[in-house]
Amino acid sequence: MEIARKKWSFRANEKLSKDITVTVRGTLSLLQENTNKEDERPILQLSHGDPAAYPLFRTCLKAENAVVHALQSAQFNTYSSFIGILPARRAVAEYLSINLPYKISPDDVYMTLGCSQAMEVIITVLASSGANILLPKPGYPNHEARCSFSQLEVRHYDLIPDKGWDVDLDALERLVDENTVAILIINPGNPCGNVFSFEHLNKIAETARKLGILVISDEVYDTLTFGDNPFVPMATFGSIVPVITLGSISKKWAVPGWRVGWLVTCDPTGTLQKSGITECIKACLNIDCDPVTFVQVQLDLSLLEGIDDDVEFCFKLAKEESVIILPGVKVGMKNWVRVCFAVEPSVLEDGLQRIKSFCLRHAKSH
Repeated sequence: MEIARKKWSFRANEKLSKDITVTVRGTLSLLQENTNKEDERPILQLSHGDPAAYPLFRTCLKAENAVVHALQSAQFNTYSSFIGILPARRAVAEYLSINLPYKISPDDVYMTLGCSQAMEVIITVLASSGANILLPKPGYPNHEARCSFSQLEVRHYDLIPDKGWDVDLDALERLVDENTVAILIINPGNPCGNVFSFEHLNKIAETARKLGILVISDEVYDTLTFGDNPFVPMATFGSIVPVITLGSISKKWAVPGWRVGWLVTCDPTGTLQKSGITECIKACLNIDCDPVTFVQVQLDLSLLEGIDDDVEFCFKLAKEESVIILPGVKVGMKNWVRVCFAVEPSVLEDGLQRIKSFCLRHAKSH
């Protein structure tokens, strides 16, 4: 007797079926595929945002030894509290309490495996029926994707380029209604590379308090210390945090910026001056800020021939010079590009020279 087979009923979640070009990594993968395979020069990634890929930014020996000790001690091989073990939460609470008029309790600290899980937890809690959240523009697209998945309405507030990417607080207030639950602040900024001043952060806090909304601050300390490293689980990280001086990963950099005819970039290591690019640049601003990975760059397409937008700029640059940078439209800023300068100085110098050659080759003749 023949047995009737039931049709397999699995169906993929349509919310997860996104065009690869919507994501940052998907776009960078396409740019990588678009490089000239016959070009013998190395592909230069000025877009990846992972300083740990370079020896210059290697994790400090103290942190590495802490990982080894935690592994060999066998004290952290069991299940951990889902909010993080007490030593880790206590260390974070003590660090965040510095210069505050009050002390944060370890019970106020909820540890997650990076910002992605933190945003997943927070947005899941906030996503009540009809609620909306304010996200920055430009901003990192993963936040918007997570909100969409949780059916939390997104409203974008602007960051102002001419004011160091400060929040447009007047416009922000006009976005708020009785269903607004929170505002997301990314500091240090991705993709703009800005760091808000203490005074501006105070204004943001005062505005949020007046409007009765929550402020969520997206600041990444784990990637500065360990990179994108799945080897360090929560239980192990808990044993490492008390060993490392958290304040030691915060430094002051003087980051001068220049307008290079058609773009703005930065020169934290003096590479621009050493590479000879300075003959075509002039100083236009100076910023004193904490270390950041990215800088947002505005293109002046009127100076270029045969390039219509930031996407075409990036794809032609990848094809002709094997240099990868991110089109700004992927983070909400059309005709801008995002450049990562947290690379080895030799890579940055080579990459900027190739970008210069590309722009000169496509420059309009006058």
